[in-house]
Order: sequence, then C-alpha cells, then structure tokens
Amino acid sequence: MCGMAWRLLTDLPDVTGLSFRGFGGPDDFPGMVEVLNAACAADEIDRFETVDQMERNYRHLDHCDPETDMVLAEIDGRVVAYARVTWWDEAGGPRRLMPFCFVHPDVRGKGIGSAMLAHNEARLREIDAGLPQDRERTLFVIHAQTETAAEALYTATGYVPNDYQADMVRPDLEDLPDAPLPDGLEVRTPGDGEMRKVWEAAVEAFRDHVGFSEPTEADFEYFLDSPHRDPSLWRVAWDGDEVAGQVRSFINPAENEEMRHKRGYTEDISVRRPYRRRGLARALLVQSLQAVKDRGMEEAALGVHTGNTDRAFDLYESVGFRVVRLWTSRVKPLEP
Repeated sequence: MCGMAWRLLTDLPDVTGLSFRGFGGPDDFPGMVEVLNAACAADEIDRFETVDQMERNYRHLDHCDPETDMVLAEIDGRVVAYARVTWWDEAGGPRRLMPFCFVHPDVRGKGIGSAMLAHNEARLREIDAGLPQDRERTLFVIHAQTETAAEALYTATGYVPNDYQADMVRPDLEDLPDAPLPDGLEVRTPGDGEMRKVWEAAVEAFRDHVGFSEPTEADFEYFLDSPHRDPSLWRVAWDGDEVAGQVRSFINPAENEEMRHKRGYTEDISVRRPYRRRGLARALLVQSLQAVKDRGMEEAALGVHTGNTDRAFDLYESVGFRVVRLWTSRVKPLEP
C-alpha cells in the first residue's frame, strides 16, 4: 500500500534523514496540519486548519484515494511535506488533473517539492490512462501571488497561466449600503429537509460559471458535513418553495483566533437564472454582511473569479470589498 504511493518518485533529493512513504491514515493528520498551517503562514495566506477539519475533508474526498494517491516526506520521522492528486472533468470542457503539495518552510529549497511534483504528475498520467480519452486533458495547478516558490517551480516545469481569481475583503462592516429585496421574494433559513433543494439551486446557478464541473454525491455529503456549516447565518431567498438565490456565510473561529481578526466569510453567492438582473445578489450579500456583523465580526471576505461573466467582481467592489490577494491557475499538457 505505502510502496505504491511513492514508487513513482525519481531523482530523490540528497537530504540527511529524508524518507518518503505513503499515507498512514488519520494518525498522519496532526503532522499534515502542522505542515499546511506553517506553509500558509509563510506564504501569507489566510488559511488555518485543525485536525478535525482535515479529518472531515478527507472523509469526503472524491477522485482521490489517499492509499494510492498520496505521498509524505519525513526527516528523521517528522512529516515535513505531503502531496496528493485529484481530477475532475469540466462540463463540456477539458479534464483537469491536479497535483498539489505543501512543504514546510523549514525545508524548502532542498528539492523536496520538485520531487513530489514529478511524482504527482506521473501518478496523474497513470490515473488518466484508465479514464475515457474523450476530451482534452491538462495538468492544472493554482497558486497565490505570495507563493513565490511554487510559482517559480511551476514556471520552471512548463505550467503557463490560464486564469485568475482574487481574495477580497471588506475591512469593516460599517455603513452597509441599502439593497432592498426584489418584490415577491422572502428570505428565510432552510429547514433540514430543504438542504438538497438549496444545494441543487446553487449547482444550477453555477453551471454558467467558467470551469464548472458537475458535483458528485460526495460533494453533497461534504456540504452537509462541512465544519463551519451554520444555516442560521445563510441568507436564502425563496419564491414560494423555490430557491431564487443564496449566500451561505460562515465563520471559522480557529482561523480568527490564529489570525487575530474577527472575520466572517460571505461565500457561495449564487442566483438562479430566472431571478438575475433584479438586484437579488446585492440584497442577499448586504444581508449577509449584516448577519456576520451581528455575530460580532468586524470584517468580511470572499473569493471571486476575476473574469466572472455575471460581473460578480464589480458587484463585490460596489459594496465595499477590495482585492487583497490574487491567485493564478496554470496548465500544461498531460503528456511529458
């Protein structure tokens, strides 16, 4: 089992005490969380995870089997890096095969990330060989502008920019703009029996977005089990018993404590096609800002595709969000 996970490694770095192995199960999560959080802190990325959060994430993986699709690096028995792969088919578009890796900042510059990237690419070629060859297939990575080491590695190994996203923050929650709800709609918290309807409405709305891929049942199960799920913070607009649009806000207490801020996330913003161009997204977003403010938050954040065809970027700027970080997605042909 473990042998299969690292058998594709080549050109191993000459680092005293370094070894590679496969995923050992939940006992690996503490070491992985330490690496992830240290890497994000070094790269100035506002992300902080707990072991419980990682356990939930791995419980609902799709298109990834940790026993065959992961590799961990250790130095003298301490986890210093880990990598895994996943893939998805964009609706009507290419297959994206994604390698990613987190390397502890203490051991960067020693060739560990390069070796793990090469391993991941080789594993993805194996996976793709067993899938239908019915579309374009590309390797796909994404990195923040602050991840300079990752950017240099991806550039050196042939990945070229493909698309851009942004992290946006509203630095305070004062002076929220007026944004009336369109006539005929009401906002209410969905009940437990309405979660599938809320989920499916968002899926329908996001089909128009660049890079959309059809979600799986594992995605729905994660939606139900997501660590910060709090429907009382959501703002869901209803037209009778039909969902018109939604913003599913959340608060991450552990991240707020670590980052020393009081932030709420106004994410999963979607409006179904029949209800667009009526100011619904703006109304729900402003209500969501008020909701996180009422919970004691002092700022709000979201992520956006900068080329969103529904002018989401302009909407978010108009209610006070500003770009704080850019992300670049990169691609390269699957074949070496």
